Amino acid sequence: MSFARSVLLRASKSQWLAGQIMSRDFARRAVKRFMPGERVEDALAAAQPLAAAGLGTVITQLGENLTALAEADAVREHYLGVYDLIKARGLPTWPSVKPTQLGLDLSPGACLANLEALAAKAEATGCFLWIDMEDSSYVDRTLDLFRKLRATHQNVGLCLQSYLRRTPQDLATLLPLKPAIRLVKGAYAEPAHVAFPDKRDVDLAFYELSVRLLEAARDGGALPVLGTHDVPLLGRIIARAAELGVKDGAYEIHMLYGIRAADQRALAAQGRKVRTLISYGAHWFPWYMRRLAERPANVWFVVKNVFA
Repeated sequence: MSFARSVLLRASKSQWLAGQIMSRDFARRAVKRFMPGERVEDALAAAQPLAAAGLGTVITQLGENLTALAEADAVREHYLGVYDLIKARGLPTWPSVKPTQLGLDLSPGACLANLEALAAKAEATGCFLWIDMEDSSYVDRTLDLFRKLRATHQNVGLCLQSYLRRTPQDLATLLPLKPAIRLVKGAYAEPAHVAFPDKRDVDLAFYELSVRLLEAARDGGALPVLGTHDVPLLGRIIARAAELGVKDGAYEIHMLYGIRAADQRALAAQGRKVRTLISYGAHWFPWYMRRLAERPANVWFVVKNVFA
């Protein structure tokens, strides 16, 4: 792991630094590039022109690691309302949630009940529910939640991270469920025995896992979602999909709001399913630091815009 990435990931966990930065105007200007606003209405407003351009969206309220089940109940109620807003606007938008936002640290049973309520609401509104993957300490519990949900709900997908050494085996155990899997590289600080420290190994793992998902998709056994801004890597995977006979509509490409917008539109114009991930909420500091850590060169972009 690079020194800059390590520093940014360490900074993402600092409550003191969050307090110092989040109130500053320059920080809010910088984060605006990646997040249209703190309200769900801001996210849905940003989703509208994307839909007109043929792009779907995934939206998520920032925040994790709650301290009381009442907070998890509030998050559940928030997302239940979000499904109604999406339906009322007729948007091709899917919510994505973190299990810790729904009480995983406090009560796995309560967390599962909250997820079941959201999955049922997604079905009732003709929508979908994505479950995010957090750091490696949550993987087993998150997989357990997903398996239980999939027993009664088909409209639920799960995020997996290619930098974790365990992910190939995790994927193998999930494929019998014919899952929807959003594959990302990973953005948490992890020890080398848990996650690949070298970017080349992470990229190779991403490619190999993507191909495995595409092979399953060829027979209707998975919905692969390629969550990366690495356009050359995407090109290799898309070429492999064509070789395997996997049609463009049988997999999706997800990228973050504010990153490679032109590439997102170009891929959609080529007939591929593309969704833009839009985050919102007041608790944006840890998320923003992790976004910068994915490509530390973005720090220079922020500095330039602060003083522009």
